[in-house]
Amino acid sequence: MGKAIVIIVMLLAAFAATAVAGTGYNYLPPVEFKQWLEGGKKMQIVDIQVPAEFQQQHFRGSIETNAYPVKSAEEKQRLDKALPLLAASSEEIVVVCPRGGGGAKSACDYLFGKGIAAGRLYILEDGMKGWPYKELTVTAGK
Repeated sequence: MGKAIVIIVMLLAAFAATAVAGTGYNYLPPVEFKQWLEGGKKMQIVDIQVPAEFQQQHFRGSIETNAYPVKSAEEKQRLDKALPLLAASSEEIVVVCPRGGGGAKSACDYLFGKGIAAGRLYILEDGMKGWPYKELTVTAGK
């Protein structure tokens, strides 16, 4: 009986973790994110880049998590420091990673599993490497 409960709990956890993937991810094109930034839209920016990349270039007001590539339990737990801020607001959340791929998806899945509504989660399309509006970022030496 105990093993059956453990299996059911594991299956439910797996379902919750992939629920965002099942419905698709919200990708935010750079031109639209630029409009959000320039228009002063209230939002939370969760940056998962590694420390060196974050120092090189990030968005003002970003929550630095250094969770990339968001594969191990330790990397996922680095997102926990952002949870109180995210849970306390109803604003959209933009996840920024190096290229807008698997790391960002994993971060969204993890945040969704922690109770953040999937409709609030956005991935910056093409990530920081594909961000064409460098003047809107904080860069090393600036």
